[in-house]
Amino acid sequence: MIMKDPKEIVKEKYGQIAGQNLLLSNSSCCGSSCGCGGDNSVGFNDDYRNLEGYNPEADLGLGCGIPTEFAMIKKGDTVVDLGSGAGNDCFVARSLTGVSGKVIGIDITEPMIKKARENVEKLGYNNVEFRLSDIEKMDVVSNSANVVISNCVLNLVPDKEKAFKEIFRILKPGGHLSVSDVVLRGKLHKKIQQAAEMYAGCVSGAIDIDLYLEIIRKSGLVNIKVKKDKVITLPDETLLNYLDQTELKNFKESGSGIFSITVYAEKDV
Repeated sequence: MIMKDPKEIVKEKYGQIAGQNLLLSNSSCCGSSCGCGGDNSVGFNDDYRNLEGYNPEADLGLGCGIPTEFAMIKKGDTVVDLGSGAGNDCFVARSLTGVSGKVIGIDITEPMIKKARENVEKLGYNNVEFRLSDIEKMDVVSNSANVVISNCVLNLVPDKEKAFKEIFRILKPGGHLSVSDVVLRGKLHKKIQQAAEMYAGCVSGAIDIDLYLEIIRKSGLVNIKVKKDKVITLPDETLLNYLDQTELKNFKESGSGIFSITVYAEKDV
């Protein structure tokens, strides 16, 4: 069986989610049943409800952290959110930049861009915009962003080296990133890696944490710090969609693991 292009998988699956609310997305292929959704028992999504700027209509439960928590966003900053979805992190970032700042959301999925634009129109913000663009080749001016954020998205990008080089390109000298993402220690079983639904669910696109951090270093970013990490435990019933009982037992005994991390890094002045 020939696998679809990873970007097409992401467009298709997240396009389906764009028309849903948080409750529905939790039961979707990109929701809690596959990993990157809003069921906290799975351990991915963090609770945004008490954050300033939070808008329930923009929260589809697709994150694995709160990147703004460590982003040190200041009034007047220009913030770029990679894989902005319905706008959840953009609206939280906007509460930190204030009216003098600017927030740009980047997403490859047209229905998500449409939903985000509908949300920002309802909110009446004139300093938040959403652009249909590929993270590997962003429609963003070089040296223009004070802060880049992203939430459970970069692991879905096929060429992570290109993605982080693009981040380096668009950051101003002295700017920084704060990204939440899913990484591995060890290797996932090949059956999980090959599963399109798990890919769109933020698991099989993940890479080893050491390789992830090395890619960030190779991009030119410095002062790299893992600010937060937590273990992700997928339910046995989810894994048994792809593995038999023996394979599941071997996976659990292998020492391999899935983690959510939030990473901070800077571009030198």
